[in-house]
Amino acid sequence: MKTVTLYSTDWCPYCKAAKSFLAQKGVPYEEIDLTDDDAGREALLVKANGRRTVPQMFVGDVHIGGYDDLRALDAKGGFMPLVTA
Repeated sequence: MKTVTLYSTDWCPYCKAAKSFLAQKGVPYEEIDLTDDDAGREALLVKANGRRTVPQMFVGDVHIGGYDDLRALDAKGGFMPLVTA
């Protein structure tokens, strides 16, 4: 499996939903908590092509986007093949 990286904050309901979704799929992930990390948020801004919201997810070097993007990708059958490729 490719590494899934989840950028989150501890107060974000969409971050919690993304973590729950990944757990239901049995997909391990690395979480980077940006709750009190201004430098981390700036780095994410660059890595995520200007997207400021959390969660932001990556599969390997591929930017998935936020929770809605993750669910849309999964609905099209594209998430698990990306993770397991």
